[in-house]
Formats: sequence, structure tokens, C-alpha cells
Amino acid sequence: MSALSPFPEASRAPRLKAGIGTVGRFVLVTALTFLGLLAITFFIGRIVPIDPVVAVVGDRASQEVYDATFRQMGLDKPLVTQFAIYVRDVLTGNFGMSLSTGRSVVEDLVRFFPATFEMATFGIIIGVVLGVPMGVIAAANAGSWIDQVIRVLGLLGYAVPAFWMGLVGLAIFYAGLGWVAGPGRLDIFYDGLVPTVTGILTLDALLAGDMLIFRNALSHLVLPASILGFFSLAYIARMTRSFMLDQLSQEYVTTARVKGVSERAVIWKHAFYPIRVQLVTVIGLSYAVLLEGSVMIEIVFSWPGIGNYLTTALLTADMNAVLGATILIGTVFIVINRTTDVLYRVLDPRSR
Repeated sequence: MSALSPFPEASRAPRLKAGIGTVGRFVLVTALTFLGLLAITFFIGRIVPIDPVVAVVGDRASQEVYDATFRQMGLDKPLVTQFAIYVRDVLTGNFGMSLSTGRSVVEDLVRFFPATFEMATFGIIIGVVLGVPMGVIAAANAGSWIDQVIRVLGLLGYAVPAFWMGLVGLAIFYAGLGWVAGPGRLDIFYDGLVPTVTGILTLDALLAGDMLIFRNALSHLVLPASILGFFSLAYIARMTRSFMLDQLSQEYVTTARVKGVSERAVIWKHAFYPIRVQLVTVIGLSYAVLLEGSVMIEIVFSWPGIGNYLTTALLTADMNAVLGATILIGTVFIVINRTTDVLYRVLDPRSR
């Protein structure tokens, strides 16, 4: 009878209140994190030894032009007021103009970020599809030659510089064997033939039904994405192995073996199932790192992504572009981190 409560609304009220509180805390933490990101980027823009006025008007401008631009940029106002204006501009999507490209920073970010997103997404798929099984196999065969090989591969993923691996990859697979296309996202004679819908070239080619351009774009993508995937694979495999070793030493695994459960079921159903929550966090962090840390690969492969854009902006003292790209990367990191938290709660009821 207790299950059929005469006051269902009353029984739902605490649950609804708890849900609203959870959502409220989630939104508050996200907003505070983003505000902290804006504060960091704002003060970085103020302490770097680059005069933003000179970057705009040049070092040969008259004092009158310099003073007028100084006031126009709001640099004569108190620091708190400048920060408030900065937050307002960011929230309205106003990052200013890029001195490097002559376009608005927002337009540049929309143009360059999909290339980084495409390469990092392919990279994390490779890292997860190969890294998780490798980690499980290494743990299941701890101490064997299989375990040693996988551990060595993991160490190489930490020790080998990305730019060196990129150059070696180009020398072997592009210049030597001719298995993949060279630097860039597309051969020059295919450039502009596919309408830009998402900015993700392989997806846009599929949407346009042009398999020739799709294969060409994929040929350009596979090598840099595989190198990124190798670095994420090394981390994911090492963490998966560590998590699995911990689970395989638990008493419930020993009990399952004593009961005659097959070794395959022990490994994949009993030991692997509990670590999926931890793997969500590992994979989320790996993906965020690929999105923000692919600068060297983009430079080596002339990949027109956000890392290449940010490097060019730094070399030309284009602070609007630098801060805009930094905010975008930080925002992506926040979104992935918060999404990981949500998935953590969904997969593990104990954390709710």
C-alpha cells in the first residue's frame, strides 16, 4: 500500500527540488568557471609587453591619433570598467578585428575551429577504439610480452615529440610510400568545390555527395589524425590498464573465477563494467587536450586549424585573435569537462 501513495505530488516534490538544486549548482559552477576564464584572459591582455594601441595604429602614428585610439579602445577607463566592457563584448560575440587576417575574430574562429575539431575528433576515435582494448588486454596479460609491448607503446606516446613524429610520418607515408596525401586539408585543385555547411570537410563532402573530394580530404586527414590518436591512445591505454589491474585484484573477480565464469566474461563483464565511469573522465580530458594541444601537428601539416591560427596571431602580436582563440579553447574545455561530469552522474548513480 505504501507504494501507492495517496499524495504522489508530495512524494515528487523533494525529488523535483533536488533536481532543480543540482541543475542550479551546475549552471552556477559553469558560469563562475567561464567568468574566471574571462578574468584570466583579460589580465593576460593587460600584462603582456605589447601596446594594443601601437598594434592598431602602428609605431609611426602621431600622438593625437594615438591618444584618440587609446580613448576609443576604452583604455582610459578604470580597470574594473574595462573588465565589465570586456565581459559584455565577449558575451555579445564581439572579439574585435584580427590584425593578421583583417576579418573579425569571430569570423576567423568559425572558419578555423572546424578543422581542429575534425582532426581531434578522428584522433580521439582512434585513441578510444584502440587504446581501451589495448589497456584491457595488457591488464589481463600483466607481465607478459603483450603487456610489455603495450607499455612500451604508451611510453613512446609520452616521450616522442609530436613535431618529430609528424615529420617522420610525412617522410615515410607521404614522400616515401605515397600512401597518404601531403600537408593541408585538400589538394589545391579541389579547393572551394564543396559548399561549406559545417566546416568539417569530410562531412561537407559527404553531404554534397562528392566521394572524390571525400577520399582526398580523408587522405589528408588520416596521417595527422593518426598521430594525434597515437598520443591519446598511449594515455587511454595506460589508464585503462591501471583501472583494470585494480579491478582484477578485487575479491568479486576472484569469486567469479571460482564459480567457473569464463575468463572473457570475468574481464569484460565483471572487471571492465565498473571502470567505464572512470574512462569517461579520461576520454573527456584526452579529447579536450587534443582540441587545445594540436598546435605542433597543425604547423607540421599546414593544417588550417585554431592552433595554427593562434600561433600566427602570437607571432604578429595580434592580441584580439590570441584572446579570442584562448577563450574559445577554454570554453570548449569547460563544456567537455561539464559534459563529462553529467555522464559521470548518469553512469554512476552513487555520485548523484
